[in-house]
Amino acid sequence: MILAYGFALAALAFTIEWLDYKHATRAWSTEFYVACIAVLCVGLGIWVGNRLTARPRISYVRNDAAIASLAISAREIEVLDLLAAGHANKVIARRLDISPNTVKTHIARLFEKLGVASRTQAIGRARELDILP
Repeated sequence: MILAYGFALAALAFTIEWLDYKHATRAWSTEFYVACIAVLCVGLGIWVGNRLTARPRISYVRNDAAIASLAISAREIEVLDLLAAGHANKVIARRLDISPNTVKTHIARLFEKLGVASRTQAIGRARELDILP
C-alpha cells in the first residue's frame, strides 16, 4: 500500500516536472499547463479521499453466537442498545420500565462479560463482536 502511494507521488512529481520543462520551452500555452496541473490535483484528491473515507456497512447481522458465548441476556442487549444510542442511566431505566439501580447492575454485568471498564469501551467491543451495528 505504501509503495502504491510512493509510486503515485513519484509519477505526479515526474509529470509536474515534465510539464514545467514543457512550459519553460513554451511548447504549449500557459492555460494548458494550469489545466493539466488542476486535473492532476483533482484526480489525486479524489483518489486519496476515496481511499481514506470509511466505507459504510452494507448489511448488519447480529452475532448471536458471540451473545450466547458471553451469556449476555436479552435485557442486557436492550440496555447495550440504549447505551450505544447515548442515553443516560435514568433514560434507559424509563424506557425499559426498570429502576436506575437495575440499569447500573446490567451495565456492570456487561462490563464484566465484555471485559471492559467504560461505556465507550463496551460499545467499541460490542461493535467488534458484531453485537451492535
